[in-house]
Amino acid sequence: MGTEGIYERYVNFYTDFAFKKLFGTEVNKNLLISFLNALLHGREEIKDITYLNTEHLGTQEYDRRAVFDVYCTNERGEHFLVEMQKGEQQFFKDRSIYYSTFAIREQAPRGVWDYGLKGIYTIGILNFCFEKENTDYYHEVKLVDLASKEVFYDKLTFIYLEMPKFTKGENELETLFDKWLYAIRNLASLMERPRALQEKVFSHLFEVAEIAKFDRKERYEYEESLKAYRDWFSVMKTAEIRGHEKGFTKGLAEGLEKGMAEGLEKGLEKGMAEGLEKGIAEGLEKGIAEGLEKGREKGREEERLANARNLKQLGVPIDIIKRATGLNEKDIELL
Repeated sequence: MGTEGIYERYVNFYTDFAFKKLFGTEVNKNLLISFLNALLHGREEIKDITYLNTEHLGTQEYDRRAVFDVYCTNERGEHFLVEMQKGEQQFFKDRSIYYSTFAIREQAPRGVWDYGLKGIYTIGILNFCFEKENTDYYHEVKLVDLASKEVFYDKLTFIYLEMPKFTKGENELETLFDKWLYAIRNLASLMERPRALQEKVFSHLFEVAEIAKFDRKERYEYEESLKAYRDWFSVMKTAEIRGHEKGFTKGLAEGLEKGMAEGLEKGLEKGMAEGLEKGIAEGLEKGIAEGLEKGREKGREEERLANARNLKQLGVPIDIIKRATGLNEKDIELL
């Protein structure tokens, strides 16, 4: 068993175990159906889903493997890829596009085919923010004709939910979609079912999410998954803080040193006390600006290296470290 123990009443949705138990099992598929219908805001009604194989290979034996969190199709043959992402990745958008290609290619039958495709939805439930300047937590992306601003192709849809931006309280929940996002974000911190979540589907959600009702095997698997999540979260936070501190301090010092030197040189050239004072002041101002920028740059680089180093120490596969940090395999092996 894990060593940290479990004190919450309900599971942490962001753990792999909880996500797949709640959204990825046949016995609980009504939860996913309800969530998808709420997500689509009534544009269509999904009545049933069929879970598909979550592990896929490319067209060749040596192609890269893709493993989806949840992959299913509805009664109309539309495909849904539902992914839960704990942390930001450098090429997160690229990864979404890449994963969607598997749902496209596997629709091609053998023999004669007219290239007619069923709709594909790639859905990311994100425990981070990738649109820093945008306050919206719901993003729906399609192929658009830039000239006309009209949707060019409506069968390929990417939906991203930036969960940290969803801050509604229980008394602010209006739609079923609001209620689902509230439940997802707050599940682990709740000690009882909120009054606002009275729909039948939430009765099922809170029943299957209650840790005390797990059998021994489920409890062990959840505790291990929770421990992995907490370790990952701690590593990311520590690396972020240390990387920023180290890079910022070093960059600021270098920038100040350079600015001071330039300021002294400029002041001495003027040969006057006034010139010297002004030159030093200008140099300090320039040095601080350059130092701040250089500190930020070095902080980001130090953060990537620290993240990779810590993930490597935790035994995370190099392929996953590459996707999470953007570093190449050679750099990671040298850490």
